[in-house]
Amino acid sequence: MTSSPLRGPRTAITKLPGGAASQPHRDWAAIASIALLAVVGIAAIASPLLLEPATRQSILDSLLPPGSPGHPLGTDELGRDVLLLTLAGTGSALAGPVVIATGSMLLAVVLGTLAGYLGGLTDTVIGRVVDILLSLPVMLVAIVVAGIFGAGYWVTVGMLVVLFCPSDIRIVRAGVTEQAPRPYVEAAQMLSLSRTRIMYRHIVPNVWPLILTNLMLDIGIALVTLSSLSFLGIGVDPGTPDWGRQIADGRALIADNPAMLLVPALLIILVTMAINLLGDQLGERLRERGLQ
Repeated sequence: MTSSPLRGPRTAITKLPGGAASQPHRDWAAIASIALLAVVGIAAIASPLLLEPATRQSILDSLLPPGSPGHPLGTDELGRDVLLLTLAGTGSALAGPVVIATGSMLLAVVLGTLAGYLGGLTDTVIGRVVDILLSLPVMLVAIVVAGIFGAGYWVTVGMLVVLFCPSDIRIVRAGVTEQAPRPYVEAAQMLSLSRTRIMYRHIVPNVWPLILTNLMLDIGIALVTLSSLSFLGIGVDPGTPDWGRQIADGRALIADNPAMLLVPALLIILVTMAINLLGDQLGERLRERGLQ
């Protein structure tokens, strides 16, 4: 294999200290993370059904504090229930990050495997494209794209798929490069198997711990990024239930109803932590089973 500009991939898989002594604690943390993500996932599935009641306005009920009868988290300045707004915003908060991470990783598996296994001109061309994309500032690109194509939700999601892909390509390429010299690959080459079959039927399955761990990491990063863009008014329309938009609207209401800002912000933090923890656990379990 020839040298490549795709060097120095970020390392998302870290081994936690403590060994067996820390295992019970980590198991409980994983169970809590799964429970949280299950509840959030159910809310995301049900979010379309909650959209109409969540956006129902009642000026007479505006700015009710948390704990008010019928409104556990209070209301906003339009009288909309904060709890229903938060639950209805779960769909846009999670759907986009999952699509971003999945689309980015699928592209990375294809291109990173080609770069890592074929090397040469293929590796160089893919590496140059990756370098260009990595040099682009995400927020600035988002603003420019929103100005040209409109600040639609799925336009923003598609843009982030492209911007997330370069880092994932580097990660996949690093894993494939490490696997390529191994005896099972040489045996497959001696059997005259096609390059496509060697790459995607033999090498890629042995890189699954790396791929799955970074897929989970990407979901967490995409959640924070998409919420940040929503906070800036990019990606969702005004009045649409969304955690990032809710935080932006809640800044002016912090004295009247702090739950409007604090609840979605806390959910973003907790969901991101839960996803990252499960990603690390999943990668370690796969490595322990010899899938590396």
